[in-house]
Amino acid sequence: MSGEFELINRHFRRRSPRDDVVLGVGDDAALLRPPAGQVLAATVDTLIAGVHFPEQTDPADIGYKALAVNLSDLAAMGAEPTWVTLALSLPHADEHWLHAFAEGFHALAARHRVALVGGDTTRGPLSITVQALGWVPEGQALRRDGARPGDDLYVTGTLGDAGLGLAVLQGRAQVAAQYRAALLERLNRPEPRVEAGLALRRLASAAIDISDGLAADLGHLLAASGVGALVELPSLPRGDAVLVADPHGQLAMTAGDDYELAFTLPPGREGELAALAGRLPPVTRIGRIEASPGLRLVDAVGDPVAFSLQGYDHFREF
Repeated sequence: MSGEFELINRHFRRRSPRDDVVLGVGDDAALLRPPAGQVLAATVDTLIAGVHFPEQTDPADIGYKALAVNLSDLAAMGAEPTWVTLALSLPHADEHWLHAFAEGFHALAARHRVALVGGDTTRGPLSITVQALGWVPEGQALRRDGARPGDDLYVTGTLGDAGLGLAVLQGRAQVAAQYRAALLERLNRPEPRVEAGLALRRLASAAIDISDGLAADLGHLLAASGVGALVELPSLPRGDAVLVADPHGQLAMTAGDDYELAFTLPPGREGELAALAGRLPPVTRIGRIEASPGLRLVDAVGDPVAFSLQGYDHFREF
């Protein structure tokens, strides 16, 4: 049976794609060389079996998603991802599982030129903790506290796909057969909007990634900025399957795991946003920022709409 260091060398020690890694996996700590004029962005997420992914999820998808959710946080800051560390707790050393997990993880890392520079492996319940590091030029980071009254509110991509995919997987919803694979792909392999975050530097006034549902995450942005927002429910971008399952927009407002970006745009900068079309996924204006605190929802004719806006919360008592 392989020991800890044999497992690390076999599955996680690879040639770095970056020349700013002085020393990577294999010592007590990594040695990294950040460039001058940049500030370091750091984020960390833990994924627990049965909480962040169903127990039967393909390990390659788990490896991919463990990295993707962290890259999404860096994208929301307008940061270029550079290095990651990985702490992995496993019930036992399953070589097949580890190989698939590592392949999913490294496939996404290679796409974004991210180097795995260290971490830890231990025996215990299945959990994965990834710390991601990146950089952004001084003064150009996207933050949650920059939204101002009069800004337009946008989101990237479509909303609710991952939430509907989870509902299908758990037997709580049914969809036409042609939609199932795409919904599960959105759940298991979200696309971190790194290029969008980089493109929105110096243009967006605030940004956040949508991990716990648009309403919950937008609420964090509004609180940080000291403002409110009006969201036009018919404008929420949804795929065909979600439109059928969610005609009123509640799923799109509250389902987690989208990992799209919500961002605000100051008035008069629509032309600059349009000029970025080649660097951005589809973006949709869904409302505006207001001075009065709180989140207001309206229908197609501007009448108020009320429904539960609770997103995912690990410690809420149900």
